[in-house]
Amino acid sequence: MTTPDAAELRRRTQALLAAHPPATTDRTDFLKARFDAGLAWVHYPAGLGGLDAPRSLQSVVDAELAAAGAPDNDPRRIGIGLGMAAPTILGYGTDDQKRRFLRPLWVGEEVWCQLFSEPGAGSDLAALGTRAVRDGEDWVVDGQKVWTSSAHLARWAILIARTDPDQPKHRGISYFICDMTDPGVEVRPLRQITGEAEFNEVFLTAVRIPDSRRLGPVGEGWKVARTTLMNERVSIGGAPVTREGGMIGPAARTWRERPELRTHDLHQRLLTLWVEAEVARLAGTRLRQQLVAGQPGPEGSGMKLAFARLNQEISGLEVELLGQEGLLYSDWTMRRPELVDFTGRDAGYRYLRSKGNSIEGGTSEVLLNIVAERVLGLPVEPRNDKDVAWKDLAR
Repeated sequence: MTTPDAAELRRRTQALLAAHPPATTDRTDFLKARFDAGLAWVHYPAGLGGLDAPRSLQSVVDAELAAAGAPDNDPRRIGIGLGMAAPTILGYGTDDQKRRFLRPLWVGEEVWCQLFSEPGAGSDLAALGTRAVRDGEDWVVDGQKVWTSSAHLARWAILIARTDPDQPKHRGISYFICDMTDPGVEVRPLRQITGEAEFNEVFLTAVRIPDSRRLGPVGEGWKVARTTLMNERVSIGGAPVTREGGMIGPAARTWRERPELRTHDLHQRLLTLWVEAEVARLAGTRLRQQLVAGQPGPEGSGMKLAFARLNQEISGLEVELLGQEGLLYSDWTMRRPELVDFTGRDAGYRYLRSKGNSIEGGTSEVLLNIVAERVLGLPVEPRNDKDVAWKDLAR
């Protein structure tokens, strides 16, 4: 099979639209047909939603579908599945796992969450203590996870657990796919400073996971998890945005529409942040272009760092620009949102929600270390736990 070019992808997209007119085709049926036609993510293998085409040609398909008014798969609602679970399953899953999970994941029939962080293992994720013990063809999992976005909606979770406490912490971990509907999985809301509870804590009590839902070899879960984490940082910090998309958009609109609020100092700060936001947008475009040639690298950590800092500075400027109005908050009602919305609602919401940006997806402090060591080549921080069995570490 020859690699499709842009003209071939346009032809295939037009054929899809002719066979399944968006105006008269059920949304889910259209998305399934798009996946089966290889137009979901064109760089994925044939039969798994792709055509083995260059990743850069996805924009050709997307433009044709957008012009025809075709539905998308609501990527903000299923972002964890698209940005983290899918590339990990593609890289480490068996053929059966790829066939079982990728289609309903992309279509949005099954929502995913990420069971990584724990109360005692956040920034130092490899210190996790959730245990998975082999019992015949199953693994029995006990432990607690925290800061789990969308766990209240998810059918499936990507999970890392300790399978060999006698090994050093990075070498005794295995990676699993967990059914969130199984007995022993309990999801509790974590109410945030915004009033919402998009995050959750998840308790796992004697949860049985078949060995057929393990990703990668036993004990090599940290290697698999690194693929997830690198993709997570790209999906958060390097997500595609238009000019004046993201946090800078509402601040710029307020500036244009409310001239009575302007001061010289705020003008200078807004200009500086506007330029930085544009630089970050273009850098994200370049990063996504680099992904065409291979896997994401530590550069994604740098993008996620910039994303967190800019969101916090821009939202702070917006609140200050609004003066007394910026101190108002529209609604503290406890909500269980269906998607993570970094920029939604009012200025007060954006200001409070952005505080989490420097924590989720890797704390800014940890990401600074990654950039220093893996991008700049600075000396690695000394570690005294590298060759110590996890069970012997002080906790």
